Amino acid sequence: MSNVRGHNLGSYSLFAAMLAGAGLPIYIHAPKFYVDQYGVSLAALGGVLSLLRLFDFVQDPVLGWLSERGKARRGLWVGLAVAVMALAMVGLFAVTPPLAPLLWFGLTLTALFTAFSFLTINFYAEGVTKAGALGPKGHVRLAAWRETGGLLGVCLAAVAPTLLVAWSGSAFATFAAGFAGLACLAAFAMRREWSLGGPVAPSGFAGVLRDRIALRLLLLALINATPVAVTATLFLFFVESRLEAPGWEGPLLVLFFLAAAVSAPVWGRAAQSIGAKATLLIGMVLSIASFGFAATLGAGDTAAFAVICLASGAALGADMTLLPAIFAGRMARIAPAAGQAFGLWSFASKFTLAFAAVTLLPLLEASGFEAGADNPAAALAMLSYLYALLPCALKLIAIALLVATPIEEN
Repeated sequence: MSNVRGHNLGSYSLFAAMLAGAGLPIYIHAPKFYVDQYGVSLAALGGVLSLLRLFDFVQDPVLGWLSERGKARRGLWVGLAVAVMALAMVGLFAVTPPLAPLLWFGLTLTALFTAFSFLTINFYAEGVTKAGALGPKGHVRLAAWRETGGLLGVCLAAVAPTLLVAWSGSAFATFAAGFAGLACLAAFAMRREWSLGGPVAPSGFAGVLRDRIALRLLLLALINATPVAVTATLFLFFVESRLEAPGWEGPLLVLFFLAAAVSAPVWGRAAQSIGAKATLLIGMVLSIASFGFAATLGAGDTAAFAVICLASGAALGADMTLLPAIFAGRMARIAPAAGQAFGLWSFASKFTLAFAAVTLLPLLEASGFEAGADNPAAALAMLSYLYALLPCALKLIAIALLVATPIEEN
C-alpha cells in the first residue's frame, strides 16, 4: 500500500486498536472478573448488560445525530470522549467499588460504552470521507488498515490481563492504566484527521432507513455479529470447563485474534481481486466449518481447539474487514455525513453482545453450570451447544441474507 505516510493510515490503525481494546475484550473479561473478584452472579451481570443495551437502543442513534451536528468541532468532542473512556476503564478494573459491586459495574460500563459508541461512530463516519481520498477501492483499503489495527488491539487487550497475572498482583489495574496511556497516544496520533473533508449536510436517519440495501446491511451486521458475541461471552468458560485447560485461555485468545489480524490484509487484497461480497462469503463458510468442529471437542482437546482458533480467527478477519467496508461504501452513496448511519451500525453491533449475555449466561446457569466447578455432563453439553452450534446456525442465516443482497463494488 503506497503513500501510507502521506495518508496517515497508521494513525487509523492505532486509534482502531485503542477502540477495539475497549470493546469485545471487556465482554470477555469484565463478567468473569466481577464473578471471581466480588462474587456477583452470572444472571445478575447478564441483566445489567441487557439494561445497558436497552439504553443503547436510544443512545447510539442520538450519538450519531450529535456526531453529525458537531462535525465542525469533532476533534474537541473526540478528545473529551477519549478521556471519559480512559477514566471509566480505570474505574471498572482498578478501583475498589465504592458502591455495591453490581451497581459500580453498571455505572462504569455505562460511561465506558457511551464514550466507546461516540468514538466508534465518529471514527467510522470520518472514514467515509477518508476513503474517498484514497481512490478506487478506498473503502476496502482503509478497512484493511483500520481493522488490522483493531484486531491487533483486541488481541492485546484480550490476553494482557492473563499475561499480567504472571508478574503482577494487580493485573487488571495494570491493564486499565496501560489502556489509559494507549488512549492518550491514539488521540494524539489522530488529532489532525477529524473533519478533514469539510462541512457535509447532515443525512438524518430517514435517508438510511429508506434505502433497502442499507437496511439489509444493518440486519446482516446484526445477525453476522451475533456468533462472535456468543463465542466471546462463552470463550473463557469453554476453555476452562469443557476443554479442562485452565491457564490456556490467554495463549488461545492470542492465537485467535492474531489469526484475525494477520488475515485482515489478505482478505482486503482478495476483495480487491474478486469482490468484497464473494470474499466475505468465503470467510463465512470457513467460520461454519471451524465452529462445527468445535462442537465435537471435550476434555484434553486443546491442540484441536488451537487449530479451530486459527481458522475461526481468520474468518473473523473477513467479517471485521469487509462488512464495514461494504456498509461505508453504501453510505458514501446515500449518506455522506454518515454519523447517524454509523449510530445505527454501532447499535446493531453492541446489541449482539447484550443479547448473548442476557440469554446465554442465565441459560447456562439454569443448566447447572458453575464457573470453575466440577460440572455435570448436561451442563457441559449445553456449553458446547451454545458455544459451537448456535453460531453455525446464525452464520447460515447471515449467508442467506448476504447472497440475497445486491452489493455495488467500488
